[in-house]
Amino acid sequence: MQKESYFVLGVMSGTSLDGVDIAYINLTKKGENWQYVVFESETIPYKKKWVKLLNDAIGFSESELEKTNEEYTVLLASIIRDFIEKHKIENLDAVCSHGHTILHQPQNGFTLQIGNLPFIAEILNQTVVCDFRVQDVELKGQGAPLVPIGDKLLFSDYDYCLNLGGFSNISFDVNEKRVAYDISPVNTVLNFYAEKLGFSYDDGGKLAESGNLNEDLFDELNQLVFYSESYPKSLGKEYVNQIIFPILQRYNISPKDVLRTFTEHIAFQITQNVRGNSNVLVTGGGAYNSFLIRNLQKNKPTVNWVVPDDKVIQFKEALVFALLGVLKLRNEVNVLASVTGALYDHSSGKIWLQKDKK
Repeated sequence: MQKESYFVLGVMSGTSLDGVDIAYINLTKKGENWQYVVFESETIPYKKKWVKLLNDAIGFSESELEKTNEEYTVLLASIIRDFIEKHKIENLDAVCSHGHTILHQPQNGFTLQIGNLPFIAEILNQTVVCDFRVQDVELKGQGAPLVPIGDKLLFSDYDYCLNLGGFSNISFDVNEKRVAYDISPVNTVLNFYAEKLGFSYDDGGKLAESGNLNEDLFDELNQLVFYSESYPKSLGKEYVNQIIFPILQRYNISPKDVLRTFTEHIAFQITQNVRGNSNVLVTGGGAYNSFLIRNLQKNKPTVNWVVPDDKVIQFKEALVFALLGVLKLRNEVNVLASVTGALYDHSSGKIWLQKDKK
């Protein structure tokens, strides 16, 4: 008989490169529903060397990627081990880790998340469940987004779940099936232009608010083909580098004006995907961008934009990857074909067993 209660770590590193999110969580199955308690949570920031390396890795050769993967797996294991020791955590059922996405090209049948090599389980002496995206791409899916099954099982009280991270993505039910997709770049662009002004990010959207809207740029961005494509669809840094940045760089305007225009563009695109009189859960680092949130409210005032407490904002993705890991341990579906476009629902990920369980 399957156990009903699991004590796990959820570990997530996002494209915004603010650091590694770790949460110590209890997940309990009650009938058909899952309940959660987040005990401890922390974001461990990357050193500048690693921010640069992870940014540059998209252009690495195969041998450079292999070396980076090994080094990052060691780094990630040390971060997780320090968290376990700091909080005196014992008797974990598993460490459930997303790793860090370097390449995401589902159209070419390829995605790479580093930090998921088997020896991470040996360093930690813990069972590790990881590498959740590869199988879905092999099954002709987008490999993303993976969070929507957590939205469905943990946050079903909301009509939509919106995440504002490196990219914005949304999930909701259509005819009792969950659908989800990426909407637009967010912090992959905003952080880049904030750094030009000497800041790691645009705190509260204050930099954007002090800039001016460039209507020509705003209109050009809104005409991008991606926005008219039907789901399932997903975005990666490749899209930002190849499509978004060249457009932004053609306009001879200040970084503050780019931030203002792109923030309003994000809000416009999101509100095109949400119907009125609905409840929307807003999480991810972008939930702290009050200028962006105000633009969402201005564009769709009949929507209830719900910004929850800090733990849910900051660690929802870590929580959901903890759930994905638990579902994998139970050999239950953790990736929905209705979301990713895969051939069928499946239980994705790899399980690396701790030494004494081999």
